[in-house]
Amino acid sequence: MINHYETVFIVTPVLSAEQAKETVEKFKKMLQENEAKIVNEEHWGLKKLAYPIQKKSTGFYQLFQYEAEGDFIAKLELAFKRDERIMRFLTVKLDKHAVEYAKKRIEKRKSSAKAEK
Repeated sequence: MINHYETVFIVTPVLSAEQAKETVEKFKKMLQENEAKIVNEEHWGLKKLAYPIQKKSTGFYQLFQYEAEGDFIAKLELAFKRDERIMRFLTVKLDKHAVEYAKKRIEKRKSSAKAEK
């Protein structure tokens, strides 16, 4: 059964911006190879952490919203755990209310981006 998910992960700040981008592309490719439909992706950039993780106070944040089979999540999270460039990650299964909220948020973001142009 296809479910809606949202995954946020933090990439270590010791990487260059290009290396961080390569890390994000690795996981994006993994989603695509496992037939997950990416609904939205957002790069939040280098942000200050609420508390130090691995003696680091900042990290590159990335969000993926996607539709995938439930058994794929275990594979994805195992890949996050094995990758030393990933400091933290969180995957959340979205219920119907969260899916509607996410759609509204995406539309609002798109309309504000158009207004800026």
